[in-house]
Amino acid sequence: MNNLLHVSSSPHVRCKDTTQNLMLDVVIAMLPAAAFGVYRFGLYSLAVILATVAACVASEYAYEKFMGKPITVSDCSAVVTGMILALNMPPEIPIWIPMLGGVFAIIVVKQLYGGLGQNFMNPALAARCFLLISFAGLMNNFSSSAIGFNALTGATPLKTMRDGGLVNLTDLFLGFIPGTIGEVSTLALLIGGAYMIVKKVISPKIPLVYIGTFAVFVFLFGGFDVNYTLNQVCAGGLVFGAFFMATDYVTSPITPNGQIVYGVILGLLTGVFRLWGASPEGVSYAIILSNLFVPMIERFTLPKAFGKEGKQS
Repeated sequence: MNNLLHVSSSPHVRCKDTTQNLMLDVVIAMLPAAAFGVYRFGLYSLAVILATVAACVASEYAYEKFMGKPITVSDCSAVVTGMILALNMPPEIPIWIPMLGGVFAIIVVKQLYGGLGQNFMNPALAARCFLLISFAGLMNNFSSSAIGFNALTGATPLKTMRDGGLVNLTDLFLGFIPGTIGEVSTLALLIGGAYMIVKKVISPKIPLVYIGTFAVFVFLFGGFDVNYTLNQVCAGGLVFGAFFMATDYVTSPITPNGQIVYGVILGLLTGVFRLWGASPEGVSYAIILSNLFVPMIERFTLPKAFGKEGKQS
């Protein structure tokens, strides 16, 4: 009897996709933004990316080895976490800071909750928020002699808009602005996002609803100014967050209606934080707060079984 196979009832869905394949596609999708960041800010940015990825992979391996758990670094999820965290870093950040963030992301946010699939919020964003609280000055230092902005003035596009100004839309779209390593080029991020959609790694639903809700919110409460709205959409981490962080499989809803609700909440929170919050940004906090709503969103948007409670179609 012990040799009997226990098979669940049909239907059975088979798919050739693996976690490793999906994670590698996400890495490939981030390469345009990473490459532009290195081109724009210099080779030091490449060192930040490589060191952060290495810290994440090493942390995952060391924790699992010490705890006697199966080694899962080959699934490349730690690589994705490291890249997302690194691309959220200012170009001149001391390397040890994102490396510390990588250790926090993997061990505290991911592994202590059971590993991949068990974390309740995006590890990379949780680590970024941890670093923003712990090292606020360095995490908001966007100086670079190559781009001619002074860190002490905080002259990022979002700060410029908070002070009543606007930024050239072409520079915003192409990425010739100060900011974190991976967020500056909207064009590069859209290329990566389109790649993931074509490869069916993500659905366009969450990014489009997120960005669309945010744009409507900013237009309505930002003075009915189209140019200002486009500035807000292209500036900061909105596009990066919408495609690469809000769509995280573990921390986003799986129900179709839930994804719409999730995107709307993301857009509203980001709009509130940007227009009226203490900081001109707000994407990271909006996403990790929305992650906490996901179980409730899925509970209320779960489709009813056929025939249950009088539902016939």
